[in-house]
Amino acid sequence: MTKTDWDAIVIGGGAAGLSAAQALGRSLRRTLVLDGGAPRNRFAAHMHNVLGLDGTPPLELLDRGRAEAEGYGVEFRAAQVRAVRDTVEGAGSPQPVGGSVSVELESGEVLTTRALVAATGVTDVLPEIAGLAERWGRSVLHCPYCHGWEVRGTRIAVVTTSPMGLHQAKLLRQWSDDVTVFTEGLVDAEGSSVLDADTERGLRARGVRLVPAPVEEVVGSGSQVSAVRTSDGQEFAIDAVFTGFAMVPQDGFLSELALDRSDTPMGAFIAVDTMQRTSHPRVWAAGNIVSPAATVPLVMGAGTMAGAAVNAALVDEDYALAAAEVV
Repeated sequence: MTKTDWDAIVIGGGAAGLSAAQALGRSLRRTLVLDGGAPRNRFAAHMHNVLGLDGTPPLELLDRGRAEAEGYGVEFRAAQVRAVRDTVEGAGSPQPVGGSVSVELESGEVLTTRALVAATGVTDVLPEIAGLAERWGRSVLHCPYCHGWEVRGTRIAVVTTSPMGLHQAKLLRQWSDDVTVFTEGLVDAEGSSVLDADTERGLRARGVRLVPAPVEEVVGSGSQVSAVRTSDGQEFAIDAVFTGFAMVPQDGFLSELALDRSDTPMGAFIAVDTMQRTSHPRVWAAGNIVSPAATVPLVMGAGTMAGAAVNAALVDEDYALAAAEVV
Protein backbone atom coordinates (compact mmCIF):
# COMPACT_ATOMS: atom_id res chain seq x y z
CA MET A 1 0.00 0.00 0.00
CA THR A 2 1.29 3.43 -0.99
CA LYS A 3 1.12 6.31 1.44
CA THR A 4 1.01 9.86 0.17
CA ASP A 5 1.13 12.87 2.45
CA TRP A 6 -1.14 15.85 1.80
CA ASP A 7 -1.86 19.05 3.67
CA ALA A 8 -5.56 18.43 3.12
CA ILE A 9 -7.80 15.82 1.56
CA VAL A 10 -11.33 16.74 0.61
CA ILE A 11 -13.72 13.81 0.24
CA GLY A 12 -16.53 14.80 -2.12
CA GLY A 13 -16.43 16.84 -5.32
CA GLY A 14 -19.78 18.63 -5.06
CA ALA A 15 -20.35 22.33 -4.41
CA ALA A 16 -19.24 22.10 -0.76
CA GLY A 17 -16.13 20.05 -1.45
CA LEU A 18 -15.05 22.18 -4.40
CA SER A 19 -15.50 25.37 -2.37
CA ALA A 20 -13.30 23.96 0.40
CA ALA A 21 -10.73 22.82 -2.14
CA GLN A 22 -10.63 26.21 -3.84
CA ALA A 23 -10.02 27.99 -0.52
CA LEU A 24 -7.23 25.53 0.29
CA GLY A 25 -5.65 25.80 -3.14
CA ARG A 26 -5.63 29.58 -2.92
CA SER A 27 -3.90 29.16 0.46
CA LEU A 28 -1.05 27.24 -1.24
CA ARG A 29 -2.01 24.02 0.51
CA ARG A 30 -1.21 20.71 -1.19
CA THR A 31 -4.79 19.50 -1.59
CA LEU A 32 -6.38 16.37 -3.03
CA VAL A 33 -10.08 15.94 -3.82
CA LEU A 34 -11.44 12.39 -3.83
CA ASP A 35 -14.63 12.38 -5.89
CA GLY A 36 -17.12 9.52 -6.16
CA GLY A 37 -18.76 11.20 -9.15
CA ALA A 38 -22.41 11.13 -8.02
CA PRO A 39 -23.45 14.64 -6.85
CA ARG A 40 -26.81 14.81 -5.11
CA ASN A 41 -28.37 17.30 -7.55
CA ARG A 42 -27.33 15.44 -10.70
CA PHE A 43 -30.98 14.66 -11.40
CA ALA A 44 -31.93 18.34 -11.73
CA ALA A 45 -31.62 20.15 -15.06
CA HIS A 46 -31.10 23.58 -13.50
CA MET A 47 -30.41 25.15 -10.11
CA HIS A 48 -32.06 28.29 -8.78
CA ASN A 49 -31.65 30.88 -6.02
CA VAL A 50 -27.91 30.91 -6.75
CA LEU A 51 -27.12 34.57 -7.24
CA GLY A 52 -25.46 35.25 -10.60
CA LEU A 53 -25.83 31.60 -11.64
CA ASP A 54 -29.61 31.20 -11.66
CA GLY A 55 -30.67 28.51 -14.13
CA THR A 56 -27.19 27.01 -14.47
CA PRO A 57 -27.14 23.20 -14.83
CA PRO A 58 -25.65 21.73 -11.64
CA LEU A 59 -23.06 19.66 -13.49
CA GLU A 60 -21.90 22.76 -15.34
CA LEU A 61 -21.27 24.48 -12.01
CA LEU A 62 -19.20 21.52 -10.85
CA ASP A 63 -17.16 21.47 -14.08
CA ARG A 64 -16.41 25.17 -13.69
CA GLY A 65 -15.58 24.79 -9.99
CA ARG A 66 -13.25 21.89 -10.65
CA ALA A 67 -11.40 23.83 -13.35
CA GLU A 68 -11.03 26.79 -11.00
CA ALA A 69 -9.68 24.61 -8.19
CA GLU A 70 -7.23 22.90 -10.57
CA GLY A 71 -6.00 26.36 -11.53
CA TYR A 72 -4.87 26.77 -7.92
CA GLY A 73 -2.98 23.48 -7.91
CA VAL A 74 -5.68 21.25 -6.39
CA GLU A 75 -5.45 17.64 -7.57
CA PHE A 76 -8.38 15.31 -8.22
CA ARG A 77 -8.89 11.57 -8.18
CA ALA A 78 -11.96 9.47 -8.90
CA ALA A 79 -12.15 7.23 -5.84
CA GLN A 80 -14.37 5.75 -3.15
CA VAL A 81 -13.25 5.96 0.47
CA ARG A 82 -13.49 2.92 2.72
CA ALA A 83 -12.38 4.40 6.05
CA VAL A 84 -10.69 7.32 7.77
CA ARG A 85 -8.53 6.49 10.79
CA ASP A 86 -6.08 8.08 13.19
CA THR A 87 -2.53 7.26 12.17
CA VAL A 88 -1.57 7.06 15.86
CA GLU A 89 -3.69 4.58 17.79
CA GLY A 90 -5.83 6.31 20.39
CA ALA A 91 -4.72 9.76 19.22
CA GLY A 92 -8.18 11.32 19.34
CA SER A 93 -8.01 14.81 20.82
CA PRO A 94 -5.73 16.59 21.39
CA GLN A 95 -3.67 15.51 18.39
CA PRO A 96 0.12 15.53 18.48
CA VAL A 97 1.74 18.41 16.61
CA GLY A 98 2.71 17.13 13.19
CA GLY A 99 0.10 14.36 13.31
CA SER A 100 -2.20 13.11 10.57
CA VAL A 101 -5.15 10.91 9.70
CA SER A 102 -5.15 8.12 7.14
CA VAL A 103 -7.64 7.64 4.31
CA GLU A 104 -8.10 4.10 3.04
CA LEU A 105 -9.57 3.84 -0.46
CA GLU A 106 -11.73 0.98 -1.68
CA SER A 107 -8.75 -0.03 -3.80
CA GLY A 108 -6.76 -0.68 -0.62
CA GLU A 109 -4.44 2.29 -1.12
CA VAL A 110 -3.84 4.41 1.99
CA LEU A 111 -3.23 8.16 1.88
CA THR A 112 -2.26 10.36 4.82
CA THR A 113 -3.25 13.96 5.39
CA ARG A 114 -2.77 16.62 8.04
CA ALA A 115 -6.43 17.64 7.72
CA LEU A 116 -9.57 16.23 6.14
CA VAL A 117 -12.80 17.81 4.91
CA ALA A 118 -15.80 15.46 4.50
CA ALA A 119 -18.27 16.78 1.95
CA THR A 120 -20.01 13.66 0.67
CA GLY A 121 -23.59 14.83 1.20
CA VAL A 122 -26.58 12.57 1.68
CA THR A 123 -28.45 9.86 -0.15
CA ASP A 124 -32.10 10.69 -0.83
CA VAL A 125 -34.28 7.64 -0.14
CA LEU A 126 -37.50 8.23 -2.08
CA PRO A 127 -40.95 6.85 -1.22
CA GLU A 128 -41.61 3.47 -2.83
CA ILE A 129 -44.40 4.68 -5.11
CA ALA A 130 -44.65 3.45 -8.69
CA GLY A 131 -43.70 6.07 -11.27
CA LEU A 132 -42.10 8.43 -8.78
CA ALA A 133 -38.35 7.73 -8.84
CA GLU A 134 -38.00 7.88 -12.64
CA ARG A 135 -39.39 11.44 -12.66
CA TRP A 136 -37.28 12.66 -9.72
CA GLY A 137 -35.75 16.05 -10.38
CA ARG A 138 -37.97 16.68 -13.42
CA SER A 139 -41.65 16.75 -12.49
CA VAL A 140 -41.29 15.05 -9.08
CA LEU A 141 -39.68 17.66 -6.85
CA HIS A 142 -38.93 18.49 -3.23
CA CYS A 143 -38.08 22.18 -2.70
CA PRO A 144 -40.62 24.95 -3.37
CA TYR A 145 -37.87 27.57 -3.39
CA CYS A 146 -35.83 25.58 -5.90
CA HIS A 147 -38.68 24.62 -8.24
CA GLY A 148 -41.83 26.56 -7.30
CA TRP A 149 -41.37 29.30 -9.89
CA GLU A 150 -41.06 26.76 -12.70
CA VAL A 151 -44.39 25.12 -11.84
CA ARG A 152 -46.25 28.27 -10.75
CA GLY A 153 -49.94 28.28 -11.61
CA THR A 154 -50.03 24.59 -12.49
CA ARG A 155 -51.76 21.65 -10.80
CA ILE A 156 -49.48 20.72 -7.90
CA ALA A 157 -49.67 17.62 -5.70
CA VAL A 158 -47.99 17.15 -2.34
CA VAL A 159 -47.45 13.51 -1.46
CA THR A 160 -46.73 13.63 2.27
CA THR A 161 -44.37 11.15 3.90
CA SER A 162 -43.86 12.76 7.33
CA PRO A 163 -45.14 15.66 9.45
CA MET A 164 -42.77 17.93 7.51
CA GLY A 165 -45.06 17.47 4.51
CA LEU A 166 -47.51 19.84 6.17
CA HIS A 167 -44.99 22.69 5.93
CA GLN A 168 -44.38 21.82 2.29
CA ALA A 169 -48.12 21.81 1.61
CA LYS A 170 -48.63 25.24 3.17
CA LEU A 171 -45.75 26.73 1.23
CA LEU A 172 -46.81 25.48 -2.18
CA ARG A 173 -50.13 27.32 -2.06
CA GLN A 174 -47.99 30.44 -2.63
CA TRP A 175 -47.12 29.23 -6.16
CA SER A 176 -50.50 27.85 -7.24
CA ASP A 177 -54.17 28.00 -6.34
CA ASP A 178 -54.58 24.37 -7.49
CA VAL A 179 -52.89 22.29 -4.78
CA THR A 180 -53.85 18.75 -3.80
CA VAL A 181 -52.38 17.29 -0.63
CA PHE A 182 -52.35 13.54 -0.10
CA THR A 183 -52.43 13.43 3.68
CA GLU A 184 -51.65 9.80 4.54
CA GLY A 185 -48.09 10.65 5.58
CA LEU A 186 -49.04 13.37 8.07
CA VAL A 187 -48.50 11.20 11.14
CA ASP A 188 -45.93 11.37 13.93
CA ALA A 189 -43.72 8.57 15.24
CA GLU A 190 -46.61 7.24 17.32
CA GLY A 191 -48.89 7.11 14.29
CA SER A 192 -51.06 10.07 15.34
CA SER A 193 -52.19 12.59 12.74
CA VAL A 194 -50.56 16.03 12.87
CA LEU A 195 -53.36 17.49 10.78
CA ASP A 196 -55.46 19.09 13.51
CA ALA A 197 -58.86 20.69 12.92
CA ASP A 198 -57.58 24.27 12.83
CA THR A 199 -54.86 23.47 10.32
CA GLU A 200 -57.27 21.53 8.13
CA ARG A 201 -59.74 24.41 8.23
CA GLY A 202 -57.01 26.84 7.18
CA LEU A 203 -55.89 24.68 4.26
CA ARG A 204 -59.43 24.22 3.00
CA ALA A 205 -60.11 27.95 3.38
CA ARG A 206 -57.16 28.57 1.06
CA GLY A 207 -58.63 26.20 -1.51
CA VAL A 208 -56.25 23.30 -0.86
CA ARG A 209 -57.75 19.90 -1.70
CA LEU A 210 -57.09 17.18 0.94
CA VAL A 211 -57.09 13.51 -0.07
CA PRO A 212 -56.73 10.86 2.69
CA ALA A 213 -56.38 7.82 0.40
CA PRO A 214 -52.86 6.37 0.03
CA VAL A 215 -51.02 7.17 -3.20
CA GLU A 216 -50.48 4.07 -5.33
CA GLU A 217 -48.89 5.48 -8.50
CA VAL A 218 -47.59 8.61 -10.14
CA VAL A 219 -48.80 8.47 -13.73
CA GLY A 220 -47.22 10.18 -16.71
CA SER A 221 -45.29 9.98 -19.95
CA GLY A 222 -41.51 10.06 -19.91
CA SER A 223 -40.31 12.50 -17.27
CA GLN A 224 -43.63 14.38 -17.10
CA VAL A 225 -46.33 13.70 -14.51
CA SER A 226 -49.96 13.72 -15.68
CA ALA A 227 -51.85 12.29 -12.70
CA VAL A 228 -51.67 10.75 -9.25
CA ARG A 229 -53.60 7.52 -8.69
CA THR A 230 -54.75 6.50 -5.21
CA SER A 231 -55.38 3.04 -3.79
CA ASP A 232 -59.15 3.42 -4.22
CA GLY A 233 -58.75 3.84 -7.98
CA GLN A 234 -59.23 7.60 -8.19
CA GLU A 235 -57.00 9.66 -10.49
CA PHE A 236 -56.19 13.31 -9.92
CA ALA A 237 -54.88 15.36 -12.83
CA ILE A 238 -51.50 16.77 -11.75
CA ASP A 239 -48.64 18.62 -13.46
CA ALA A 240 -46.01 18.45 -10.71
CA VAL A 241 -45.54 16.39 -7.56
CA PHE A 242 -43.69 17.54 -4.45
CA THR A 243 -42.77 14.96 -1.85
CA GLY A 244 -40.50 14.26 1.09
CA PHE A 245 -37.89 11.56 1.55
CA ALA A 246 -35.37 10.21 4.01
CA MET A 247 -31.94 11.86 3.88
CA VAL A 248 -29.20 9.44 4.88
CA PRO A 249 -25.76 11.02 5.43
CA GLN A 250 -22.94 9.42 3.46
CA ASP A 251 -20.58 9.35 6.42
CA GLY A 252 -20.00 5.65 7.06
CA PHE A 253 -16.31 6.00 6.18
CA LEU A 254 -15.90 8.18 9.30
CA SER A 255 -17.42 5.65 11.72
CA GLU A 256 -14.12 4.54 13.26
CA LEU A 257 -13.48 8.10 14.50
CA ALA A 258 -16.69 8.00 16.62
CA LEU A 259 -17.47 11.65 15.90
CA ASP A 260 -20.06 13.50 17.97
CA ARG A 261 -23.49 13.70 16.34
CA SER A 262 -26.51 16.00 16.60
CA ASP A 263 -30.14 14.86 16.54
CA THR A 264 -32.28 16.86 14.10
CA PRO A 265 -35.82 16.51 12.72
CA MET A 266 -34.17 14.90 9.68
CA GLY A 267 -32.08 12.40 11.65
CA ALA A 268 -28.69 12.22 13.36
CA PHE A 269 -25.89 14.10 11.61
CA ILE A 270 -22.24 14.78 12.42
CA ALA A 271 -21.94 17.74 14.78
CA VAL A 272 -19.72 20.66 13.73
CA ASP A 273 -18.83 24.01 15.25
CA THR A 274 -19.20 27.41 13.58
CA MET A 275 -16.00 26.75 11.59
CA GLN A 276 -17.30 23.35 10.36
CA ARG A 277 -14.89 21.43 12.62
CA THR A 278 -16.03 18.09 13.99
CA SER A 279 -15.18 16.65 17.41
CA HIS A 280 -11.96 15.33 15.84
CA PRO A 281 -9.32 18.10 15.64
CA ARG A 282 -8.17 17.10 12.15
CA VAL A 283 -11.57 16.54 10.55
CA TRP A 284 -14.00 19.12 9.21
CA ALA A 285 -17.36 18.46 7.52
CA ALA A 286 -19.39 20.74 5.27
CA GLY A 287 -22.51 20.71 3.13
CA ASN A 288 -25.43 18.31 3.19
CA ILE A 289 -23.44 15.70 5.14
CA VAL A 290 -24.03 17.90 8.21
CA SER A 291 -26.85 20.19 6.99
CA PRO A 292 -29.15 18.09 4.77
CA ALA A 293 -31.61 20.86 3.87
CA ALA A 294 -28.93 23.36 2.81
CA THR A 295 -29.13 24.60 -0.78
CA VAL A 296 -26.23 25.17 -3.17
CA PRO A 297 -25.31 28.70 -1.95
CA LEU A 298 -25.35 27.54 1.67
CA VAL A 299 -23.14 24.50 1.08
CA MET A 300 -20.74 26.62 -0.99
CA GLY A 301 -20.40 29.04 1.92
CA ALA A 302 -19.90 26.20 4.39
CA GLY A 303 -17.26 24.64 2.17
CA THR A 304 -15.36 27.91 1.87
CA MET A 305 -15.52 28.31 5.65
CA ALA A 306 -14.18 24.79 6.17
CA GLY A 307 -11.32 25.35 3.74
CA ALA A 308 -10.31 28.60 5.42
CA ALA A 309 -10.59 27.01 8.87
CA VAL A 310 -8.39 24.10 7.83
CA ASN A 311 -5.74 26.48 6.54
CA ALA A 312 -5.86 28.53 9.77
CA ALA A 313 -5.40 25.37 11.87
CA LEU A 314 -2.46 24.29 9.70
CA VAL A 315 -0.91 27.76 9.97
CA ASP A 316 -0.95 27.46 13.76
CA GLU A 317 0.57 24.00 13.53
CA ASP A 318 3.28 25.23 11.14
CA TYR A 319 4.35 27.80 13.74
CA ALA A 320 4.36 25.15 16.49
CA LEU A 321 6.47 22.81 14.35
CA ALA A 322 8.94 25.59 13.53
CA ALA A 323 9.24 26.57 17.20
CA ALA A 324 9.86 22.97 18.19
CA GLU A 325 12.79 22.74 15.77
CA VAL A 326 14.65 25.71 17.31
CA VAL A 327 14.30 24.61 20.92
